[in-house]
Amino acid sequence: MRIFPFLLALTAVAACSPATNETGEAFTATGEIIAMSGGEGGPANACFSCHGLDGGGDGASVPRLAGLDVGYLQKQLSDYANDLRSDPAMTLIARRLDDEDQRAVAAWYAAMTPPSMIATGAPAPDIYLHGDPARGVTACASCHGPEGLGVGAGNPAISGQPAAYTVDQLQRFQRAERRNDPRGVMTDAAAGLTDDEMRTIAAWLERAPTAPPPASDAASASAARTAAEGSAASREPRRPGR
Repeated sequence: MRIFPFLLALTAVAACSPATNETGEAFTATGEIIAMSGGEGGPANACFSCHGLDGGGDGASVPRLAGLDVGYLQKQLSDYANDLRSDPAMTLIARRLDDEDQRAVAAWYAAMTPPSMIATGAPAPDIYLHGDPARGVTACASCHGPEGLGVGAGNPAISGQPAAYTVDQLQRFQRAERRNDPRGVMTDAAAGLTDDEMRTIAAWLERAPTAPPPASDAASASAARTAAEGSAASREPRRPGR
């Protein structure tokens, strides 16, 4: 019978095929390894080759990842992989990472300390802090904080990003080329901005601190005193004419 040789051949093929992709697992074992090796995408797709060993970006058009919210980073990778955020390079890279790999590399960068920035100490532009209600322009600070450090989950820090990158993203939102913002918030926010306003906001953010200043005892005492005074004032009875 010819069945026996066929079974032997089939067994030999099965024996040569590994039960798991041990090579792939080795290159995706941790978020750090993915960032440094490119995971199964290989060295050409290593995150650090564009975003730097410190996760700070290239200072020109590639954003910093270090210290950003882990949920935000993971969402961007997922959006790239699923064509919700368009970028030829990042789409190919993200598609080589499964959900677990995306979580791991996002956590790696989120845990990194942001690179120290030489902050200018310049005040935030008025359009950033207050927007322009007459034109329907929302204040950036309402979601990203007065210093660009983010406000809660889903509202990422945007300080310390290259100005060219920030302008590019604002323009993409304005042209509806980037549409992965929840409920179209950023699309609406960018819609009324002029190119000059975008550049002004981006230039300030590039030199804004990437971490809040350490609270001193004097600052803490001052904040506590201000809060106490405000609380006391709120309990005062209203008088005629006030």
